[in-house]
Amino acid sequence: MRTYAFVTVDVFTDRRFGGNPLAVFPDASGLSDGEMQSLATEFNLSETTFVVPPENPANTARVRIFNRTSEMPFAGHPNVGTGWVLAGLGRDRDGLLRFEEIAGLVEVSVERDGSGGRLRAVTIAAPQPLSLGAEMPVDLLAGCAGLDVSDVVVAAHRPVVASVGNSFVIAEVKAAALSRAIPDIARFRSAVEAFPALGPRRLPLYLYAQDGQNADAIRLRARMFSPLSGTVEDAATGSAATPLAALLLSLTKDSEQRYDITQGVEMGRPSLLLCSARRAADGVRASVGGGCVPVLKGEISL
Repeated sequence: MRTYAFVTVDVFTDRRFGGNPLAVFPDASGLSDGEMQSLATEFNLSETTFVVPPENPANTARVRIFNRTSEMPFAGHPNVGTGWVLAGLGRDRDGLLRFEEIAGLVEVSVERDGSGGRLRAVTIAAPQPLSLGAEMPVDLLAGCAGLDVSDVVVAAHRPVVASVGNSFVIAEVKAAALSRAIPDIARFRSAVEAFPALGPRRLPLYLYAQDGQNADAIRLRARMFSPLSGTVEDAATGSAATPLAALLLSLTKDSEQRYDITQGVEMGRPSLLLCSARRAADGVRASVGGGCVPVLKGEISL
């Protein structure tokens, strides 16, 4: 019988039972693809990560990310949480980790109190520059989210597929509408036939609203619905917050900008994602960071 240790952490929060929960297997060597998928389904979280040796020894690890139904090329809170766990095990090098993933290399920065002190935050750089795809019809998006067409704000941009390693439909809505959005799963199932840009069983919607401005960051509120891939609503979605930050910067003439994004409030799991976007030689790049809180640890026998 084989035994594998796991831990869970709540990501993008400073308190237990806030943020987005994540299960991490720090040493998943020997697990098959099917076993990884079965374990992710068993945990029934938005994602579970499995750490295996890197193909390039210059990197820290290869990190495989599974949601309830499939493997993902990149995701935000799984990288932040996995970075936190591995840094806690002393596997970073001078505060840096490098993860090999399907979407590319993810660089992870670890912040501690003093030299080698308590972990404070983990920040990841998305593996790809911003890319934009098809626009989703406003009426289709509104129907999926249980909103009226008039609730969708199109002054800056229309609902659009955006990615920095993992694709989402990003749309701005009115602040009051964000709070009352309710995913209509039947509408999602019919909408994916009319809008198959993200695949036959995938239609993640990332809705956001303006929430004012801090001295050094624009404040936003967000919610993410992806019922066709098993996540009716997500408490914190770093791989959607990063293309949002990159998209918003691309609509300005600024060279860089910070965005503080609150998510998960309606679920009772408030999360804070600290995002930044900057113009680079290959396009607009984005990063996201935050804190984590350890919750569970144990082992599974197969």
